[in-house]
Amino acid sequence: MSQVLLTGAAGHTAQALLPLLLRHPAKPEVLAFDLQPGILQHPRLRWICGDLRSVDWQPLLEDVDSIIHLAFVVLSPRLGRQQRWRREMAQVNRAGTLRLLRAAAAAGVERFVYSSSVAAYGAWPDNPIPIRESQPLRPPPGFAYAEDKAAVERLLVQQAGAHPPMRLSWLRLHAIVGPHAQPLVNSIARAPVGLRLANPDLPVQCLHEEDAARALLGAWEQGARGAFNIAAPDPVPWSQIPRRLQLPLRPRHLHQLHRALRPFTRRFGDPGWLLGLEYPLVVDCCRAEIELGWLPRYSVSEAMAAVSGGNSA
Repeated sequence: MSQVLLTGAAGHTAQALLPLLLRHPAKPEVLAFDLQPGILQHPRLRWICGDLRSVDWQPLLEDVDSIIHLAFVVLSPRLGRQQRWRREMAQVNRAGTLRLLRAAAAAGVERFVYSSSVAAYGAWPDNPIPIRESQPLRPPPGFAYAEDKAAVERLLVQQAGAHPPMRLSWLRLHAIVGPHAQPLVNSIARAPVGLRLANPDLPVQCLHEEDAARALLGAWEQGARGAFNIAAPDPVPWSQIPRRLQLPLRPRHLHQLHRALRPFTRRFGDPGWLLGLEYPLVVDCCRAEIELGWLPRYSVSEAMAAVSGGNSA
């Protein structure tokens, strides 16, 4: 029987993925690893509480043949000096992942799937539409989430070269919306108030959590290698997203507001994500469709409607 280690198992994306894993015909045993215990219970599910930075992986990986690595600090919970919380994020996201990769190689783990992000490409004015996996990664300086996603991808490439038997894949997921998604992303998708952007035709893309989970499952099933873009089809122009009210604000106003609020809260994330309201970040998913057999069930408008409770555009 297959045994899968799922890190970040109490997190947002795992809440959509765990039920799929437990219903899978292969009936894998799942070791669910997280800082906090989860609520879901199942005969083939075992919860393990631990920290990526300090856990002893050797006994845990003894019978594990696959790893799906979702654990990642998205928003720092700490206030105070940036240097302190940024160092802590890097210790978990980068050093913690490196520890896991090395332990997986030593244990002979066969498959390793990582949830990366399109944020690693960066939203830039010269981005092609659409972006393919061969596009260089250019995370915006100061956008901790994107910087760490790109850094972890570099670790995966190095590990793939050093240990060819391990089948490593990393899925560049677009912004995920859905019942279990990050509250910040959901709030943007369903907010009744919108902004009048300088470019009203800016194409917007996202990803429903069910499609994200199915893509991760597909990469695990196929024993895939390399990078895969994962996003909903049919990007929607910003001006066509239904809003009851449009505010006459520009992205520069949001940057100013973000800087004013940042010393008091981390709920609004790093300022780098605001670039997605200025420049295009649309990706091509043909490789995932061909090699993983992944076909999204939600278009962009359907994904947004599902989380907002409205009808698709």
